[in-house]
Amino acid sequence: MLAVDLHSLIETHDHPFVAIDGDYHIVAANQAYCRQYGLAREDILHRRCHEISHHSPRPCHENGELCPHLALFAGGESSEVLHTHYDNAGHACRSRIKGMALRGAEGQLYLGEMVFPLEADLPLGCEEMRMVGHSPAFLACIDHLARAAESEASVLLVGESGVGKELAARFLHERSGRAGRPFIAINCAAVPEAMFADELFGHERGAFTGSTAQKKGLYELADGGTLFLDEISEIPPARQAKLLRVLETGEFRRVGGTATLRADVRLVSASNRNLLDWVDRGLFREDLYYRIAGIDVALPPLRERSEDIQALAEVLLARLGGPDRPPCRLDKAAAQRLKGYPFPGNVRELRNVLQRAMLLSRSGVIGADAIVFQPSPAQAPVERVVQADPGLKGMEREHIRDLLALHQGHRRTVADLLGVSERTLYRKLGRLGLK
Repeated sequence: MLAVDLHSLIETHDHPFVAIDGDYHIVAANQAYCRQYGLAREDILHRRCHEISHHSPRPCHENGELCPHLALFAGGESSEVLHTHYDNAGHACRSRIKGMALRGAEGQLYLGEMVFPLEADLPLGCEEMRMVGHSPAFLACIDHLARAAESEASVLLVGESGVGKELAARFLHERSGRAGRPFIAINCAAVPEAMFADELFGHERGAFTGSTAQKKGLYELADGGTLFLDEISEIPPARQAKLLRVLETGEFRRVGGTATLRADVRLVSASNRNLLDWVDRGLFREDLYYRIAGIDVALPPLRERSEDIQALAEVLLARLGGPDRPPCRLDKAAAQRLKGYPFPGNVRELRNVLQRAMLLSRSGVIGADAIVFQPSPAQAPVERVVQADPGLKGMEREHIRDLLALHQGHRRTVADLLGVSERTLYRKLGRLGLK
């Protein structure tokens, strides 16, 4: 009965989520966790958490890492850490893990861990995905990427949210002289400011309370390969100067260290913002911009490559179907309906539309009636009466509240629609009293 209650609780979350008892045993895991890491629930339950996440026989704090389990059961505190989480195939993924106290039906204490993968677009399986298309806009972009791959210059990928910037970065890496060496990806918006230096440059033993072992940062792990910084505009201004110095010299120090280290890294960055506009507004350093934008490549939105939609849909349907069922296919009417839609959310929105369509289609053939588009904020009907709240702040509060209601509280979706990071949206919610 207890496990059922916990499963019901954590299944409401879109992010990977597990519940863990005081002896490190996983007692509940949601579908998002199983899907993210390629695991069946029966292979997870009653196993020790460190065996699943770290592929280690010892708890993470015994390996020198900060541990949410130790923080809760030994210190009575919730915590947030950055860990490497392995999937069933042994692929490593840097993740932000938020630990929290949960109570079972009979009052027992459990650790709840919500996992936020730092790499972009992981649900699509970036390591297996390929760039798909034959439209003029797509082929021109591929040609630009291929030429950029021949250079060692820093590359800035620009494009709307959801266009596949990490796939483009992987394409660059695999066609460069660094193919076969590390490709390290990180979503800058997902890293708390206080952890940024530690995540990027690592720390020495004893650098802070709980750091019982040395840890290499992502910059050092990318030595000889490519470091991909997604949403680079979200790096806090105070950290931009540190990154600039490292890019200029190739030298860095771990947090708490005195030794100067070097790493040979090719930088690929990405942003859905106009960074020159941010430079003008004083939000992004001009010297850092010119350091990261040795070559800039614009990735076309899906509305400019409608000829590619059907081929993309076929690949996405095959991925979404999984190994246990044959992929669905589109009939002609459904394909035409997809081609006629502008997809403001780009490939990410296409994936969501197809995921819903698969649930509505029992025969394995998706018809036009199963293709349902979410209305844009401008089209969305607001059923409740908005109470008067004068001023711009009140208007902003009502607008964000309506978006949250329309999208069932999915903050990532609302952040994408507003053109901000989840971290920025979270701050807005606090400022507007909407948390």
